[in-house]
Order: sequence, then structure tokens, then C-alpha cells
Amino acid sequence: MSRPGAPTRRTLFGPGFARPFARSWLAAGFVFLYLPIVALVIYSFNDSPLPSVWAGFSLKWYAALTRDREMISGLWLSLQIAFFTACGSVVLGTLAAFALVRYTRFKGRTLFDGMVNAPLVMPEVIVGLSLLLFLVSVQRALGFPERGMLTIWLGHLLLGLAYAAVVIQGRLRDLNPQLEEAAMDLGARPAQVFLLVTLPMIAQSLASAWLLTFTISLDDVVLSAFLSGPGSTTMPLVIFSRARLGVNPSVNAMATVMIAVVAIGVLSASYLIARAERERHRAQAEAQRGGS
Repeated sequence: MSRPGAPTRRTLFGPGFARPFARSWLAAGFVFLYLPIVALVIYSFNDSPLPSVWAGFSLKWYAALTRDREMISGLWLSLQIAFFTACGSVVLGTLAAFALVRYTRFKGRTLFDGMVNAPLVMPEVIVGLSLLLFLVSVQRALGFPERGMLTIWLGHLLLGLAYAAVVIQGRLRDLNPQLEEAAMDLGARPAQVFLLVTLPMIAQSLASAWLLTFTISLDDVVLSAFLSGPGSTTMPLVIFSRARLGVNPSVNAMATVMIAVVAIGVLSASYLIARAERERHRAQAEAQRGGS
């Protein structure tokens, strides 16, 4: 509040201009981000084989997609790798985040923190090339592993671990340590505190990290290109190889299916997370009323 007699501060634009201006920029940002996706979905129903010429509504590209063995096998491989990448990234990311947040002093902590976060700042080309050289050396020495699903998963796991650790670290730093200390004072062992107290409180960040790493793995091209082998072509690699020769409308149909699946998954996860958060707040409010 301004003091009586103090000069009022003048602004170039008044409050009547600021709000519409901000809303206009927000709308422009959404249009810029989502208009290409809307156009892709619309042209997936195009009857013309040319992706830029509208010739009428048709579902023939979706029917053709069901007969596209290469695309279906690539999608199935991508889904498998993304699922195992998300699960492994959440487990390893939780352990890494817990070590960095709860144990602030141990030998080699700075090096460990840097190695966990290194994939976030390194170009994927460098990461993919280094992994390729390492795995080729291991294969020559041990005869294992062959380039394929396992090597792609290892590369995606390295990248997903970094993202999951960042997401989970943010949640762990916001937790009240007194809750864990109270559980230990009541006789709970460290493992019980982690499973019964800490883990439920970071469940939302675990779900967010899982969805994030699943999406990153599903659409990764660079690491998959370096680490894939014969018979292990993921869906992004199939689309990328076809795009160089001209995008087939069946690619639009596949992209539309993936958009629908991801949208349903995100909306479902958001609903479940929001409902769990409401139930947690309700339980805390009831506990406070009971204690008072």
C-alpha cells in the first residue's frame, strides 16, 4: 500500500490492458503449439494420398495401418521399451534422488550428482555414440549384448534416470522430515519409514516421472538410431525413414492413434492423482480435527 501523500507510480499500460494482453499471448502460445497437431489429426482422415491436398473424408488410412506390419511391429517394440524404461527409471531415479537429498555428505557425492545429471546437458548424439562404442567393445570382449531391444533400453534408461531423479528430488526436498522422524520415534525401522511414510508422500512425483520417461522413450530417435540393430526398428525410426521419402498419410493415422492414447493416459493419470491428493488433504483435515 502506498503512503498518504506519496506519488503514485504510473505504468505504461493500465490493468485494463494487461489482462487481455496476457490472455492473447497465452492463446497465441496454445495455437502455436497445438494447431500443427490438430492439422495432423484432420489430414489423417484425408482421402488423398498427398498429405497437403484435401480430397474428402476417409478412414482408408486407418484400415491400411492395420495391414502395415512394419509400423505395428515398430509400435509394439517402442511400447515395450518405453514401459520398461519408465519402470527402471523410476526405481533408479528414486534411489538416486533419495541418496542426494537425504544423505548430503558422503564421499563422491559431487561426482555422483554430476554423473546423474550429465545426460540432461549432454547432446544425445554424444550420449548415443559413446554408448555405441562402449557396447561394441563389450560385445567384442564377451560376445554380449547384441544390438537390439536390450541396448536401446539401456540407452533410454540412462536418459530416463536423469529426468526421473530431477522430478523426484524436487518432491523429496519439499517433504517435512519431522513426519519420518516421528515414525522412527514410534519404532518404525528405516525400511518401514521409506515404504509406509516416504513412498506414499512421493507417489505423485513417481507417477509424473513414470509418464515423463515413458514419453521420452517412446519418441526418442537419436539414441534408438545408434543402438538399434537388424530387426529392432522402433516406431520413431520407421516414421523418420519414411518421412525422408515423403510422409505417407498412414503415418498421420498412426500419430493420431498415439495422440489419443497419450491423451487418455495423461487425463486418467491426472484424475487419479488429483483424487488421491484430495483424499490425502481430507484425511489430514480429519486427523487435525480429531487431535484438537
